Amino acid sequence: MTWKGYRRIAETVQAVLIVGLPFLKIKGESALRFDIPTLKLHFFGTVLWINEFYLFLLATVFFLMFIVFITTIFGRIWCGWLCPQTVLLDFSSDLVKRIPFRYRDGARRVVLIPLSALVSLTLIWYFVPPLETWKALFHSKVITGFFLTLWVVIYLELAFLGRRFCKSICPYSMLQSGLFDKDTLVIEFDTSRQEGCMGCDKCAHVCPVGIDIKKGLRRECVACAECIDACVSMTRPRGIAPFIGYTGKVLRPKMFIVGGVTLLLGVVLFVIISLRPPLTMVVSREPVKLVKGVNEYTMTVTNNTGVKRNVTVSLRGGVLIGSRHLEVSPYTRLVLRYKVRKEGGDTPLVFVLKDGKRVLEQEVGFL
Repeated sequence: MTWKGYRRIAETVQAVLIVGLPFLKIKGESALRFDIPTLKLHFFGTVLWINEFYLFLLATVFFLMFIVFITTIFGRIWCGWLCPQTVLLDFSSDLVKRIPFRYRDGARRVVLIPLSALVSLTLIWYFVPPLETWKALFHSKVITGFFLTLWVVIYLELAFLGRRFCKSICPYSMLQSGLFDKDTLVIEFDTSRQEGCMGCDKCAHVCPVGIDIKKGLRRECVACAECIDACVSMTRPRGIAPFIGYTGKVLRPKMFIVGGVTLLLGVVLFVIISLRPPLTMVVSREPVKLVKGVNEYTMTVTNNTGVKRNVTVSLRGGVLIGSRHLEVSPYTRLVLRYKVRKEGGDTPLVFVLKDGKRVLEQEVGFL
């Protein structure tokens, strides 16, 4: 199989995962979706709330280290094999390859219209459940506006910028170039055999970003291996080894160091998320003046599990006025207000939340 064949397999798997992930449900909720109204992230069976900023910070550090690891070892493999822009442009080119060459560019732009619409819908699905999106497109001006805006912007970028975006605008390509070292996996022309090259220039003609690999490695190269396949198609019938190929070392000390740090961060993130308490309680006093001897408090109860919880609220050191028996739905947050009349003496006020055998307590101040 050619490198192009392997690349198409990788691109297809990536496209299916990205489009299909919003439809995957774990414990009754989307596998991966950020719910804007409640500011919570559904993440493969658990929920991360926006106030758990430290988790988002740690996840960001892990993601950046993962990028450094992949880029340092495998070069621009993301750009040529998995980048959504590359996938869409490759698929659109495949769909129009049987059309006469002079009409091909226009046909590709037509094909990109429905593909851009699908991308726009897919992006929205990561914020609004897919089934709700279909209804919202016809009833919500906000969703419709976002869909149309994304559709137009994505289409214009793909149809009229295309590969030029990769060459001159994409910040990730510039970042990757700065992470390369002498052992990074890259595509190179074997200059030691330059005199044996047939000079057909087929490698330059098939390059999607328009570079000539024979002139040396360029920052614009996306490591798609089209030039390798082109060279093989010319040299194999003649019994000659190709002049172009992947070079670099994958197994080296740097791989184990950077990979180890990345793996450690991933394990720490997983452990922290796994060890989060199933139920949390936060109580704060409201700055309002009530009758003498009475204060008002706000209690926030968060259920971090996919199981409904029946809890009871009580108070030590005072009289509690408000709901005592609560039902907390899976992955939800209840905000309740309580009035408290303090008993005499210096007895501290302590809110108590009971969830079966689990007991949460928080001492609060009183004015």
